[in-house]
Amino acid sequence: MTAPLTTPSLRTDRLRLRAFEDTDADDLFALHSSAHAMRYWDSPPWTERSRSARFLATCRRMEQEGAGIRLAVDRASDGAFIGWCTLTDWNPVFRSASLGYCYHEATWGQGYATEAARALLGWAFATLDLNRVQAEVDTRNAGSARVLEKLGFVREGTLREDCVVNGDVSDTWVYGLLRREAQPLSAPLPIR
Repeated sequence: MTAPLTTPSLRTDRLRLRAFEDTDADDLFALHSSAHAMRYWDSPPWTERSRSARFLATCRRMEQEGAGIRLAVDRASDGAFIGWCTLTDWNPVFRSASLGYCYHEATWGQGYATEAARALLGWAFATLDLNRVQAEVDTRNAGSARVLEKLGFVREGTLREDCVVNGDVSDTWVYGLLRREAQPLSAPLPIR
């Protein structure tokens, strides 16, 4: 076990990234119970509200164990919860981690995923001294692949028939971002 991580509070021009709170349970369930939003996910949509509490408990456990962080993403203009982004599998010896994110479909195509991930990556490269960040995406999810490519990630390979969800078999692209190849990722401003 690594030392506990402290989940940062970050802001961008349009977003606020913060630690999850128990009051986010309903918003999480609304996001993760959407069959359309979760169609490229590695598990089926949620059908039980108790999944939100387990998600929140996992967020706290990841932070305590030093394995990673998950940040709720709110739109700055109205405070609406629009999704989340995460760094998992943090390995301080290898100086690596994995990036992930999930957003309400009504916000897709507006640059929020890229903006939030850029802020999180800026913080992570500066704070965790990362050398490599990896991300995986279902090969059918062109929008998510575009997000990663805008951030400077390079597609490194394909995991064939990597996921089977409700009998649906899919391939996964593996992307990597190396510190020396990363676009300038200005560190986000802390929330005051």
